[in-house]
Amino acid sequence: MPFGSDTTTILPTPEVLPREFYDQFLSDFAKAWKPAPIWDLLPLEYTPGMLSMLIGKPNPATAPFKSLSIGLRSPHSLEGDTTEITLSDEELKTAMQYNVTRGLPPLVDWMTKLTEHVHGRSDKGWRLSLAPGSQDLLNKVFGILLNPGDTVIVECATYPSAIPSLNSVNSHIVEVAIDANGIIPSSLEQLLENWPADKRKPKLLYTIPYGCNPSGATTSQERRIEVLRLARKHNFLILEDDPYFYLYFGAKPRPASYFSLEHTLGEEVGRVIRLDTFSKVLAAGFRFGWVTGAPALLDVIDAHSTNTTVQCSSLTQVLYLKTLTTWGISGFLDHTIQVAEFYRAKRDRFEACLRRHMTGLAEWATPEAGMFYWVKLLLPPSSDITVQTVGNVKGHEEEGDSTLLIRKKALEKGVLALPGSCAFSDNRRSPYVRLCFSLLPDADVDEALRRLASAIREEWDTANHD
Repeated sequence: MPFGSDTTTILPTPEVLPREFYDQFLSDFAKAWKPAPIWDLLPLEYTPGMLSMLIGKPNPATAPFKSLSIGLRSPHSLEGDTTEITLSDEELKTAMQYNVTRGLPPLVDWMTKLTEHVHGRSDKGWRLSLAPGSQDLLNKVFGILLNPGDTVIVECATYPSAIPSLNSVNSHIVEVAIDANGIIPSSLEQLLENWPADKRKPKLLYTIPYGCNPSGATTSQERRIEVLRLARKHNFLILEDDPYFYLYFGAKPRPASYFSLEHTLGEEVGRVIRLDTFSKVLAAGFRFGWVTGAPALLDVIDAHSTNTTVQCSSLTQVLYLKTLTTWGISGFLDHTIQVAEFYRAKRDRFEACLRRHMTGLAEWATPEAGMFYWVKLLLPPSSDITVQTVGNVKGHEEEGDSTLLIRKKALEKGVLALPGSCAFSDNRRSPYVRLCFSLLPDADVDEALRRLASAIREEWDTANHD
């Protein structure tokens, strides 16, 4: 069964959607893109006995780097013993060299086994590719699926950095309502059932199901099942962007991923494209992510990569392969449990400070995963706010706007947060702010929230004197 997930009755083995199924979803850009010939041929170098004169690889004898050792902590405790591991000569040569776009074969194999273990799926009907971060993959997935004017459904609110990417391909962004338990299926169903008959229905649902950035919401398993059923009924794909998958610390059993559930529910598999990253559990600056999904789609993503980023850093791949093979799958999962517990404790202390300073000044739901609180500031109403409706989601009527407060008054007091308007496709006014609890020391959290509370009180003082 999937890693730490709730149990669901497993139905007969589902049908794998055929390659031609995806033709209806590919953008004109994707259909025109061809793999760069050099990088397309490079995997053949791994053929036993092959003598390659294909690519202009620098000779490692010219490199100044002769050895590399790192201190690796035990995966069983964040304060565990450290062991020094050293790259062999061959590993160092690999780390300095060009490599195949999909990723180093031994690392791809390891990640495939991890995916099988964590999500409870055999390797039938899917594969994975590595890339320099899931943000890079996000841009590529949007690029290969969306033509100008194509509709994508996003959560209200959604990942702020996804919006410029969607705007760059001139997509039509429609919001679906959420609450503390994630996407509201009835809202999604209403949106789709009332879709204009003369317009193509949405191609894609983009969702962050665990500890959503910015809302902090984790979509319940029951709701994920309903969303999957709607995807099959209304023929759209699901882009499951899951950077906080391993940072789940809720009291209830972990919900299964969309990628796991589409197999568990039976009938068919292949509608879910899954993005993962090690940024939140290993090292953000190493820029490492991977995409999992139907080979027909990943082939197009890889073709895109051969002409743009080419590959994930070889050094990052070698270091991660060394780390993961040293730890093993069970060791890696133990590590993620330690990390999730660390952030659960950070969340609890942040919540205590919120209650101390923001009670009566703000409203919030307690996140069960991730790094963020989505806090509604109780601000004076702004007279020039108009009611906006995007999709079937109404804007904030007669509520204050956090943007000026954050960008002026809070900044003047030395505290920084993300205004909620950044998380909406139309950049509309919003009383919300996104607060990250992952990094600040406890004493600084207390002071930061005290300063933010002071800025809110000053806002009310100003309004009451006008």
